[in-house]
Amino acid sequence: MAIKHNNQIQKNHFRKDWQRRVRCHFDQPTQKIRRREVRRAKAAAVAPRPVDKLRPIVRCPTLKYNRRVRAGRGFTLTELKEAGIPRLVAPTIGIAVDHRRQNLSEESLSTNVARLKAYKARLIVFPRKGAKHPKAGDSKDIDLSSTKIVPNVGSALPIISSAPGVTEIKKSDLPSPIEGGAYTKLRKLRSDAKLQGAREKRARDKAEAEANKK
Repeated sequence: MAIKHNNQIQKNHFRKDWQRRVRCHFDQPTQKIRRREVRRAKAAAVAPRPVDKLRPIVRCPTLKYNRRVRAGRGFTLTELKEAGIPRLVAPTIGIAVDHRRQNLSEESLSTNVARLKAYKARLIVFPRKGAKHPKAGDSKDIDLSSTKIVPNVGSALPIISSAPGVTEIKKSDLPSPIEGGAYTKLRKLRSDAKLQGAREKRARDKAEAEANKK
């Protein structure tokens, strides 16, 4: 039988062994330090490589958020082809690849191709340990004393948000208003376009009638 109305709860057995059923996170400060140490150890293990991969610039979905840009999952095969990077080589040099994403505009294609070329221009590929002859694509004559090594790609090639969609201007910068109103002007242009042929025919007939009188 269901309980109705705001009455007193009958036979309320609330004093249970609650200590056995709850978990207190008293180790949060310690876990924070531990995560930081793990990040440092990972960065030292993969050094001089960055800890993250190069991600493309994509727009957020839906009409509400499509003004914003963010990092995507990976570059498309078309973007890699335009940048001259083989799709099987890209993951080995720190470039994320997403074979499912498609380019739906020339703007996104050109933006990410330029991002790949900028990354490729700054990239330094060390030869493998113990390799007697460097492979194709390996960097030669590297001067590490004058080379800046970044711990993550985001600091070297950041994703900068686009300009806001709404901007403010001065009242003096507004265009001059249309005489008679925009609605009247558009209706007149529409009427002129619709009646242009009939008016030209009427003018021709009138000119022919005047010529026949003579």
